[in-house]
Amino acid sequence: MGSEVSTSDDVYSYGILLLEMFTGKRPTDEMFSGGLNLHNFAKANVIIADSVQQREEREASTSTNNTLNQNRDSSYKIQECLSLVFRIGIACSEESPTERLDIIDVVAKLQITRNNLLGTGGTHVIRTN
Repeated sequence: MGSEVSTSDDVYSYGILLLEMFTGKRPTDEMFSGGLNLHNFAKANVIIADSVQQREEREASTSTNNTLNQNRDSSYKIQECLSLVFRIGIACSEESPTERLDIIDVVAKLQITRNNLLGTGGTHVIRTN
């Protein structure tokens, strides 16, 4: 767009790429009009998915069926990791460059998400701005 290239622009592009891969939608999809864009679409859906997951977790906490609880735990782990990936994509694609994550934080959050999914532990300290 005529301005200098920056790492913040690269982070934005990476965030949009994550959202494209995990939503299956392109930023140019015809559904995105009237102020709706891929970033806002993902943000709204993460909020809805998180509230549904919280409700399901509350309901599952009352269950005594161990096999059912183990399956739910696995499903919740996957849902949580997907939610984290979406949140990373959303944080990377914020409109204002100053609100975007630094790439170091992106990598650290993705590593934590991977470790949580695989159950390998190994957490990293994440800087906060």
